[in-house]
Amino acid sequence: MNRFAAAQGKMVERQLKGRGIADARVLDCMRQVPRHAFVDAALAEFAYDDNPLPIAANQTISQPYMVALMLEAARLQPGERVLDIGTGSGYAAAVAACIASCVDSVERIGELADAARATLHRLGIRNVAVHHGDGTAGLAHRAPFDVILAAAGGPYVPPAWREQLRIGGRLVMPVGDAREAQRLVRFVRVGEQEFEQEDLGSVMFVPLIGEAGWQDEPVIDDAPAPPSRKAAGDTAGKTKGKRALPDLIRAAAVRLPAPGATDFAQAFDRFGKKRVVLLGEASHGTAEFYEARAAITRRLIEEHGFRFVAVEADWPDAAMIDEHVRHRPRTRPDARPFKRFPRWMWRNAEFAAFVAWLGRHNAALPPERRAAFYGLDLYSLSESIEAVLAYLDVEDPDAARIARQRYGCLTPWQKNPAVYGRAAWHAGFGKCEKAVVAQLRDLLDKRLASPAADPGLLDATHNARLVASAEQYYRAMYSGSAESWNLRDTHMFDTLASLLDAWGPDARAVVWAHNSHLGDASATEMGRMRDELNVGQLCRERFGDDAALIGFGTHTGTVAAASDWDDPMQVMNVRPSRADSYEQQFHLAGVSPCMVDLRPGVGDELRDALREEKLERFIGVIYRPDTELYSHYAQAELPAQFDAFVWFDTTRAVKALPTPPETHDAPETFPFGV
Repeated sequence: MNRFAAAQGKMVERQLKGRGIADARVLDCMRQVPRHAFVDAALAEFAYDDNPLPIAANQTISQPYMVALMLEAARLQPGERVLDIGTGSGYAAAVAACIASCVDSVERIGELADAARATLHRLGIRNVAVHHGDGTAGLAHRAPFDVILAAAGGPYVPPAWREQLRIGGRLVMPVGDAREAQRLVRFVRVGEQEFEQEDLGSVMFVPLIGEAGWQDEPVIDDAPAPPSRKAAGDTAGKTKGKRALPDLIRAAAVRLPAPGATDFAQAFDRFGKKRVVLLGEASHGTAEFYEARAAITRRLIEEHGFRFVAVEADWPDAAMIDEHVRHRPRTRPDARPFKRFPRWMWRNAEFAAFVAWLGRHNAALPPERRAAFYGLDLYSLSESIEAVLAYLDVEDPDAARIARQRYGCLTPWQKNPAVYGRAAWHAGFGKCEKAVVAQLRDLLDKRLASPAADPGLLDATHNARLVASAEQYYRAMYSGSAESWNLRDTHMFDTLASLLDAWGPDARAVVWAHNSHLGDASATEMGRMRDELNVGQLCRERFGDDAALIGFGTHTGTVAAASDWDDPMQVMNVRPSRADSYEQQFHLAGVSPCMVDLRPGVGDELRDALREEKLERFIGVIYRPDTELYSHYAQAELPAQFDAFVWFDTTRAVKALPTPPETHDAPETFPFGV
């Protein structure tokens, strides 16, 4: 069995059958044709994900579901002849050829035609002929065709295709009077001049370029265009008797002042009695998201008695912030937090302002009432091992010697734990799992036996938990993206739950993390197609209505991000949101900043309208505008994903702070050295 077989089978079961594709021939052929052979080798591991992928000439290979949907809609039968418009990589033609007797595929870009021809030949697929030319003209010398399939959207059906389709033949293509708004339509030729047509739903394909299509390539403008009344109505898909989605958003939106205003967070008092309030972000480098979360958190702490903040950061880094804001002695005087990539995610002026406020707030309170600050993430393997050993060296030297022996298994890999994961994945390498779990168990037993709260023991135990989770995580990296993602988010949730337990049954927490971690994964393609769970989903399962999941979004502006892992930070332009996205609907509503409450019984007309899945944008520490569709968009059902959504139409990048040299700075310059 090849290494892609499991992923390919899962694609068929989850992405195709799970979405209603029932044609047995289509499903069998999607199992047989190797999609990974039609993409660049660097992207092969993503070949069976539920996404389009980039190919040469700035084009894409279609999402697997779209290939299957079009073939099923065409009712393709063995022995039939197919005209395929827009060869691209050749994948769709190959799947069609698995059923049909022959496929003629037309590609307007010579580079793609040559590459597809070579791939099909290499795979031994002989019943596909690739032609270089204007696909809108069809192939008159090869007509008539039983089926015509177009992987590009045009304003109408080209006349040549109508003529070249035999009577009884089926034509499936995206049609729309705007490039960005298309409907997948099936046409059946029932007479010389008669066609029946059926609307199969909204889609988004590349434009059909040619004599009978769009005349030129689309121009993507990074500057936001003001929405016209006509554009808003068209894009929203307004139907007779129903208000357009932007109108519903506008009517339900709670207008907000700027995040710096004293009354910004009052609208969030409705969540003040929750056990845990989770505040998201659509990117890791947007100033308004940090400022808004800081304002909301401040109010939840001051007015509603929330006890701690837990963020998507490593435990040792956050522990330094916690010591600072709770005015405790520094256990590692020489250390500085947030020194590794991506530094700007926490080492920025907006977060530093929140830390300064939290320190001032706590200074006026007795120690037992001071709000704490914790990290939930698991990337600090080396620092967490050091923290466990430092605690045990002071409290229990004998236990420290045992811990050093146990952690010795991981010592060679601490600088690059991903290498440990790769080595552990290969047969014959002894894993460190038993040793790190034994160390965690010892510290947990010590905590249970401890008669009083011990901050040092709590810190050491969570660092030991992190080491155990990180060991699992780095091994899982090489066995599947879903497994490693799930281990990471489960670790973050377990850390949060453990902290709530430690603070007592009345304790309440605020969580800061990316929308992808805090919006319920079961309402997105992450969970529905990729078997991924996340912190938000686990919080709902544990706390029910006592958890509030609040997402954030933006249309355009700037963002602090990098082009690749470990690359320098850049201030990048955020492309205006896609027409088929939730963000575009909020943009067209024209209300910013605002918040919409998505809970049942609050605004059910808007909830119902938002339930139709759309694309949602997720920008992490990496942003690649040129491949934004497959890199940063995913299908979601917004009202099932979040309890509320906060909108900023135009946003700006965070202001990154420099990393100071390792010196004994004066206390007032810690933790950011500014």
